[in-house]
Amino acid sequence: AAVPAGGLALLLGVLLWAPWRALHGAPLTELSGDQDFQLFLQRNLEFTRKIRGDVAALQRVVCDTFQLCKEEELLLVRQDLDIAQAPLEQCHKRTFQAETCFSQIRAGLRIYHGSLATIQELLPGHAGLLETLQLDMANLSSNIQQQMEDLGLATVTYPTENQDPLPTFSSHFHNQVGGFFILANFQRFLETAYRALRHLTNL
Repeated sequence: AAVPAGGLALLLGVLLWAPWRALHGAPLTELSGDQDFQLFLQRNLEFTRKIRGDVAALQRVVCDTFQLCKEEELLLVRQDLDIAQAPLEQCHKRTFQAETCFSQIRAGLRIYHGSLATIQELLPGHAGLLETLQLDMANLSSNIQQQMEDLGLATVTYPTENQDPLPTFSSHFHNQVGGFFILANFQRFLETAYRALRHLTNL
């Protein structure tokens, strides 16, 4: 049976609103040879690759529909927009720790999941692609949460009233440019997350 739209939103909200506390867990040297951990990494490298492909497809639609294709041409407009880049510095620090990196990946997925509402408004004819993207994001977030639980790390659920407000734009053009930068930032975020997962497979 199809999940009603409200039920899907609730399901995604539950999956994406459970970032865990960064705790000192098992050393990475112990994890790196663990077969289940390697399987987890390979599966979620594939998920991240698929999500990157979905975001790239949406970027092509924004380019074709609004002629917004090159970031350097829009940097002046961006200065007027309130668009944050979800942090992932824990995933490329020299003192890399899987727990804190995974925590930031899940927190970032939550932020971008909310921001995709802007893309839904801009591209109502591509609801199917957006729904697929959101489900893949929810699966990736859920997989990471499950892996942390398997490793004995505590998870913590944040109340929904603390959700980040959606960015607001003063004009339709700013809305379009805002959507462009949300996707561009999300693509950079995914590239960093992908590199972090791949780094763990090589330890």
